[in-house]
Amino acid sequence: MTTPTTSDTLATDQAAAGPSYSLADLVRYFLKLGALGFGGPVALVGYMNRDLVESRKWISQADYKEGLTLAQLAPGPLAAQLAIYLGYVHYRTWGATLAGVAFVAPSFLMVVALGWAYTLYGGLSWMQAVFYGVGSCVIGIITYSAYKLTKKTIGKDWLLCAICFASAACTVVTETEYVALFLLAGVLVWFVKSPPKFRARPKTAASAILPLAAFWCFEINGETQTLLQIMLFFTKAGAFVFGSGLAIVPFLYSVVVNEYHWLDNQQFLDAVAVAMITPGPVVITVGFIGYLVAGLSGACLAALGTFLPCYLFTILPAPYFKKYGSRPGIVSFVDGVTAAAIGAICGAVIVLGRRTILDEAWQPHVPKIVILAATLGILVSGKKIPEPLIVLGAALVGLVIFPYVNG
Repeated sequence: MTTPTTSDTLATDQAAAGPSYSLADLVRYFLKLGALGFGGPVALVGYMNRDLVESRKWISQADYKEGLTLAQLAPGPLAAQLAIYLGYVHYRTWGATLAGVAFVAPSFLMVVALGWAYTLYGGLSWMQAVFYGVGSCVIGIITYSAYKLTKKTIGKDWLLCAICFASAACTVVTETEYVALFLLAGVLVWFVKSPPKFRARPKTAASAILPLAAFWCFEINGETQTLLQIMLFFTKAGAFVFGSGLAIVPFLYSVVVNEYHWLDNQQFLDAVAVAMITPGPVVITVGFIGYLVAGLSGACLAALGTFLPCYLFTILPAPYFKKYGSRPGIVSFVDGVTAAAIGAICGAVIVLGRRTILDEAWQPHVPKIVILAATLGILVSGKKIPEPLIVLGAALVGLVIFPYVNG
């Protein structure tokens, strides 16, 4: 007979007595985390474990691990999806909704304010100078993040490595991303590692995600209003963000810059930079992009479209996740999709880097290369320097050198 652990006993007692915190307490916590939580998704989920599980004991370790697993398996930015799930644990739909809004709202308001300033002062030389330095720095940060993500998620699995490489090559050559390739990668890994038994009709990840392919392929005509375009596109993009907010970067780039021409290359890099220097989820860059395209309405619709799939992919499967979440077919399918998404991130880094450090005649911008190399050097060295400080340092360098390189 197994003796229950202290953690199990606490979780049982808490379930019997009800939560030891109010919904208002939880909302206040996520407002604070959304306003002060720097460091990206890995740091943010670590803060939630430290604060809610270890320190305040509002959430059991089992519930936290379950939420983290769901956030890694289903589409959606990792930290935001975990926040939504933790809100769901004791307060169900209301808790999930308010926790998610509280976590995202502070950073959303910050990027809207920065979008307003950027629109108003973007033509001034000092702001151009700031983003001259920041653009190369952001390429360095994304490069290192993509490396860590690849190493951690794919490792030495030959099949996942091949999928990642093929996806990266496709992104570099075409400068766009194909969701069909992501879905095919998921099905391929599913069939190779966990062949389905067709005698039954299991509800796998494919059954939930494949219909979204038709949604992605739906094209809107030229007469449709820009706001509808924004809502539709960002909802599509949000439905395919697996694990890290960085996964949305190639999707945004291929459509926002190349297809719709809403932003140019430099404006897109500036949008990613804004996400790097603000707290909360990296994917909040969509608010800044939406503001540049269509003002406050565009920002609201872009954020709503991006986070709506994340929200639905959390609260809908949550009641059934304990029963079905660890099925080999689901895990294999998501592994394949994730490998393709990571490949697209790597490919997008190459495309963005090429357009950032080379001019139209393919001549390198030496100062930008130096800033990029310095950023990578700091990150690889392992020094615990927060990314917002690195971006701030690059902005100061840009202010100093821009008059000379642009003169």
